[in-house]
Formats: sequence, C-alpha cells, structure tokens
Amino acid sequence: MRGLIRQLVLFDVADEIRLDQLRAELGIAEPTRTPAFSKPAPDYVRFERPPVVQPLLVDSFEARAKYYDYGVVSIEMDQPFALDWPELVERSAGVLSDASVEQRARDLLKGRLAKADGALVKPYGNWLSEDYVIVTVFPEGPEDSATELISRHGREIAEIVRGENRPLSEGEVKEILAASASYYPNDLLVVGWSAAFVFDSAAAAGPTLQLLEYANAQLLEFRHYDELLTGVLGGVYRSIDRGTGMWRRWGLAGEAERLNTIRLDVIEIAERMETSIKFLSDMFYARMYRLTAARVGVPDYRNLVDQKLRTAGELYELMVDRFERGRGFFLEVVVVIILLIEIVFLFRGKG
Repeated sequence: MRGLIRQLVLFDVADEIRLDQLRAELGIAEPTRTPAFSKPAPDYVRFERPPVVQPLLVDSFEARAKYYDYGVVSIEMDQPFALDWPELVERSAGVLSDASVEQRARDLLKGRLAKADGALVKPYGNWLSEDYVIVTVFPEGPEDSATELISRHGREIAEIVRGENRPLSEGEVKEILAASASYYPNDLLVVGWSAAFVFDSAAAAGPTLQLLEYANAQLLEFRHYDELLTGVLGGVYRSIDRGTGMWRRWGLAGEAERLNTIRLDVIEIAERMETSIKFLSDMFYARMYRLTAARVGVPDYRNLVDQKLRTAGELYELMVDRFERGRGFFLEVVVVIILLIEIVFLFRGKG
C-alpha cells in the first residue's frame, strides 16, 4: 500500500493573527480560496479567510505552517509510506507515541513567528497545543471498495486509529468503526480521538484532511477559552468571598466591567472562529465535520465554555447589583449627613 502519514501539531499563539500583515512580513504569496471540495458542495462553502501557508524545510519529510486568523498555527509534517498492513499498524503506533513531535514543531515555529511578531494581536507567552495524526491510504484502482476494505482490514484500521499495535477486542473495533463516513464506494473516513484513517486519492483527500485539521483547531480554541474562563471565574469568586462591605461593593464595579469585557471578547472570538467555514445542514461535508468534531471532543469543550459564559454573565449581574446597592447606601448616607449638617446650622442660627 502507498499513502501518507500526516502529523498535525497546532498551537494557540495569540488572540488574532493579521494575515495580510503576516503575509507581507514573511513574503508569502496570496492564496487561492481553498480547499477545492471533491464531493458536491455549494460554491459558497469555503473557508472565509484561508490560512496563510508557509512551506518549511525539514530533513526527513515535507512540512508546512498554516496560520489562521483566529490565532492558531498548525504545523503539518507529511511522511509518505509504502507498507503492508502489519507494518503500517506498527508505524502508526510509533508515530502516535512519539513524544518529541511537539518540540520539533515548536522549534520550527518559534523563529518564524519572531519575524512576524507585529502581525500577532495579544500574543501568548505560553502556547497551548493539540496534536493529531492522519493516516491516508491511496486506492490502487477505481474498483477498490471501502466496504471490502473494512470487512478485510477493519481490525487493522481500528488499531491505526487507536494507535495500538496489539489486537483490540471485537467490541472496541466495532465502536471505532462506527465513527466512519463514505460518499463514494471507494472512499472512507474513520475518525478517532487522536488519529483518523482516510481511504481516498491524494487529490480528493485534501478537503477531508483540512476539515480534520479545522476540527482540531476548534478544539484547541475552546480548550483555551475554558482555561481562560476558569482562571477568570476563580478570581471573581475570591473577590466576592473577601467581603460584602460598602467599600468592597464599591470596588466591584471595575471587576465586573473587566469580567464582562472578557466574556464578550470570548463570545466574539468564538463566533468568528465558528463562522470561518459555513455548511449546509444536510451536505456530506457538514456531516463529516460533525462526526469529526464529536470524536475529537469539540462539543464537550464548547458546552463547558458555554456554561462558564453563562456563569460569568450571572456573576456580572450579581456584582453590578451589589455595586448598585453599595452606591445607593453610600448616597443615602451622604444625604443623611447633609441633612444633619443643615439641621445643626439651623439650630445654631436660632441660638
């Protein structure tokens, strides 16, 4: 068999990347609107802002960096292969267990981002990362069938997706193969949490690989929002616990405003990221993306972020309410003091 193993390492490096400025600073040509979908799709179904793609020089394999406008950079490293099934299972397990790939990708990216620092909006000191492996097998002829492939080699495909080089149970194999999709008789996608198996020609597999990458980019962004909101809410809880006196209530105004600003920023960035590609609800690529997103965990983290955004909104209202009550109490005290002063002067004048 011939095919390609793609290692993806994605880094969340900034709130936003100004792609036009980045392209100018790195000397990268304007891209076409990609990917060109191989299965039927409406003309408008495209990435609204295609990532800036930069080829990278790596000794043993082809590599590239993809810069997305919502602050994520993906390092793609491709290794072509010509192997039989046992060798491919062994190779895939080795690739998935390779702990050095993240550091190699980080080293590839650091110097290039340093040259384009001006294009990064609010760059992060610590980069959150996400890695994924895609094993693509090219059909040897148009008569190759995805159904026959699963019946003959479903166990090996399941082992590849799990990154295992030991036989899996029948139940585990069935559970893994249940997350599969095909459009034509000779194409197949099987999605797992840390890896995916693609059976398609090199040209036709391009959009599928891009959607797998996009789903992992979404997962990375929602992980970032989850960590950000966890830290922010923790600070708010500590602030509220410090007391409810008048001066503490007065100080809640600034903290409430900062909380609401972060909450609105997260909502805006999440919406911009989610609308970077648009689908129809019943088209094949939409179903493929939903399957992929569910397997890698995007809905789970999205739900966590939504819950924390709702909590942040409720805390904002609570803090504003406490501030308003504190301000009302302060104004009442001021009015009482003014009245007392006027009464004192009134009686002194009579005396």
